[in-house]
Amino acid sequence: MKKRVEMVVESVNEIALDTVEMTLSNAYVAKNAQSGQFLHLQVEGHSLRRPISIADIDRENGLITMLFKKIGNGTKRLAMYRPGMIIDALGPSGNGFSYDPSMKTALLIGGGIGIPPLYNLGKELRNKGINVIAVLGFQSKEHVFYEAKFNELGETYVVTNDGSYGHKGFVTNVLSQVAKFDYYFSCGPIPMLQAVTKELHDHQGFISLEERMGCGVGACFACVIPTDSEGEYRKICKDGPVFAAKEVIL
Repeated sequence: MKKRVEMVVESVNEIALDTVEMTLSNAYVAKNAQSGQFLHLQVEGHSLRRPISIADIDRENGLITMLFKKIGNGTKRLAMYRPGMIIDALGPSGNGFSYDPSMKTALLIGGGIGIPPLYNLGKELRNKGINVIAVLGFQSKEHVFYEAKFNELGETYVVTNDGSYGHKGFVTNVLSQVAKFDYYFSCGPIPMLQAVTKELHDHQGFISLEERMGCGVGACFACVIPTDSEGEYRKICKDGPVFAAKEVIL
């Protein structure tokens, strides 16, 4: 369910190196958003909208929390917004995570800014009595965020590329230490997702793809990805961003 809405900025905080947490209010979006969906934001001074994943949903208070990295002019401008300002948004957009409510344990694997959409999913799973294990990958200690929040959900492994915090290496380096699980859910850069799906090829899982988008509504074909059926493609903005791990070819 998606429509054009106005969202009010409630708070903006830099919570790690170049990583911004922004809370927005809109009762419609908070009521209808699902874990894994995103908002397509119109940033002042930029023609193309920015897709930002939803990290947390507070339905009772009508709030949505997003995290993003300041990596370009658009996100740097977005980080300059202040409480009370209005952001034009399309959303909630895309298809979110689906799962078997009868599963016992879920493994969440996130890399960098791919971690935020897994947080609300983890909260949702815990509220249904499902055990949560999280593996979170970052570049370095300065980039780490939400460790305490994921620790509240279940056993959490933090991995940094340079070994400055937690385990050294990549998320796949600690998967052998993880207890038995039923399904995995992963979001992060394509190289990470390729490594994860290869490592866990015998398990059932779902992946969420990060991708630059044009229209964000499935009309421009700028964010397509091939499927396991020859000659068929899926639109990340409309059919995704979440897919069954074995449905698409990375």
